[in-house]
Amino acid sequence: MKKFLATLLALVMVLSLAACGGDKGGETTPPPADTGSTDAQTPPAGSGDKIDISVIAAEYGQNTKEWWAGFQNDFNGSHDGINLNVEVVSWNDIYTVVNTRISNNDAPDILNIDVFADYVADDLLLPAQDYVSDETYAKFYDAFLEQSNIDGTIWAIPDLASARAMYYNKGILEAAGAEVPTTWDELKDVCAKIKAYDSSIYPWGIDMTTDEGQAAFAYYIWNNGSDFTDASGNWTLNADANVEAIEYAISLVKDGYTNSDPATETRYALQDLFGAGKLAMVIGPNSIPTYIADNYAKANTPEEEQIDFAFAAIPTNGGNASVSAGVMDRFMCFDNGHSDEKLEAIKEFFDFFYEDTRYSDWVLMEGFLPATSAGGEIVAASDPDMAPWVDIVGSCKFYPTAKAEWANVKQGVINVEQQALMGGNVQELLDELQAEIEAEAAG
Repeated sequence: MKKFLATLLALVMVLSLAACGGDKGGETTPPPADTGSTDAQTPPAGSGDKIDISVIAAEYGQNTKEWWAGFQNDFNGSHDGINLNVEVVSWNDIYTVVNTRISNNDAPDILNIDVFADYVADDLLLPAQDYVSDETYAKFYDAFLEQSNIDGTIWAIPDLASARAMYYNKGILEAAGAEVPTTWDELKDVCAKIKAYDSSIYPWGIDMTTDEGQAAFAYYIWNNGSDFTDASGNWTLNADANVEAIEYAISLVKDGYTNSDPATETRYALQDLFGAGKLAMVIGPNSIPTYIADNYAKANTPEEEQIDFAFAAIPTNGGNASVSAGVMDRFMCFDNGHSDEKLEAIKEFFDFFYEDTRYSDWVLMEGFLPATSAGGEIVAASDPDMAPWVDIVGSCKFYPTAKAEWANVKQGVINVEQQALMGGNVQELLDELQAEIEAEAAG
């Protein structure tokens, strides 16, 4: 088996790219805590003649477990013949949990995760239209479905998405006498001014952890006019522009312009620093305002003022247009020999989940973006600050997750970054990774 693994409409024009053919995510967005797995609700002992549906769902943030617990109660309460059990697992653990279950021939019926191509390559998944009703299938943005297209078959459906931009603390930049950077040279200049103003503040945030190191790789190579692959879909991980991009990112760390340990400090740790006014600038998703507001409300310390921040395009190099990174996560269904009755029950699960109002509540809960047109309309109407992001998410760049090698590429670029942080040569590291991935692709 293979190894598995505010907001101005003008900004939309700055961040948007030509629509890409159809990974939160949306890689999506990992949670802060290494909490392992937690059942949304302990299933009753013995389900009798009921059809059992097992789900492993990724933990997106502080509200995920509670939301799924409520969903499970509502679903089971309205479906007498089905027993749904949702297991919520942190992003830190989900790959290990799923791979172990698969190795033990105990794959869940439904999985919520980012990657899917390896599972397809090992003949583990069902085509999406086998387990999704026509009515629900028609709700999705076509471009999102295309992100899960391999050889003309859609193997997974989009859960939710996020888009990325650069957030900055307006007060810190103003006090340091700095303007919002738009280029890499300007970014280094702003970082130097912030350090001169207050050496206790981290100017720039970088997450090169196993949670989101692949996102850091994407931010820098995409905004240096490069990519993971060429126009023909061939891997180009060691392209000159990619080497230059990662060397630049590593130089920010070595110059003392970033958080102290990018190999262990996740995006959530950076968001905490940013929300506390200890980090001046960070690339992050549209959910950051929700995250900061939730933390501020929970702190219940009136004497502490919430920071004044805004977002802007991600700085670029060489005159290239700024690229907004899109990340999409998915639902997929394992081929566990389901009966026709079981497949119909799974269809009912997805119909219930993607009911327009319920699905919009799910998306808004953690401040993500919807993967359905009706969801987009509801989200944009309910929160005007989200409206520009809803426009952005349909036209940003995504990871090449439909390629079978993506899971190893994802981990590989993270390894490259972490070894480079310890002094490794970026060119040599990317050359080695390119050779490994080419060999894998060749079979």
